[in-house]
Amino acid sequence: MRLRTLALAAASAAALLAAGILPAHAAGAQAPASAQEGSVTAASLLAKVTSCAQLSNGKYRTDEETSATVPVCGKNGAVFWKADMDIDCDGQRTTNCNEDRDPWYQDDTAFHQSDGKPLKAESLPYVVVPSSSSIWNYTGAGIKGGGVVAVIYNNKVEYAVVGDTGPTQIIGEASYATANALGIDPDPATGGADSGVTYILFKNSKVSPIESHSAAVTLGNQLAQQFLANN
Repeated sequence: MRLRTLALAAASAAALLAAGILPAHAAGAQAPASAQEGSVTAASLLAKVTSCAQLSNGKYRTDEETSATVPVCGKNGAVFWKADMDIDCDGQRTTNCNEDRDPWYQDDTAFHQSDGKPLKAESLPYVVVPSSSSIWNYTGAGIKGGGVVAVIYNNKVEYAVVGDTGPTQIIGEASYATANALGIDPDPATGGADSGVTYILFKNSKVSPIESHSAAVTLGNQLAQQFLANN
């Protein structure tokens, strides 16, 4: 009964928002109309990234054995790419992120919590960006540790932060928590998604503290609304 009530409330909010009766910030306080975070839909974000103005000097592979097919693209206020999702379980040891569960486990992340400790991949939605190289330098594009990312998969929107860096030639990786929230198998050894994941990184953004997912959702929803208005 509670789920049905929330769904009806969300549908009513969406209808009022579409009609211009309900302001966006009020709609954001309601349960979203679909399984997503915030008031901005997956479809509306995807409609803004149908074409690519390539920023990267080359393209990235999604895995070691694949060819380089993924460019980093630019939009007003953001960069984006469309790739797969490999599972990053690095950072603090937890029940599902440790040496026993992840054959590639490392006990650190490129960016740290406000207390100086590595991030927790199992509980914090974060995205991995390729380490800076001749292909693309993420810092030069206004992307920072703790920056907000809208991750879209299967009509769901999950807000994450830039939390780690990865290989210089591979793209498409996010934390255990990111995958889990989007309905992707989060197992670091066997999980992930082969394709269909869109990552929109908002330039010059920074969540503080980086480990606050609620802060990422609040800022992410605001930036997503700006992204829609400016593109």
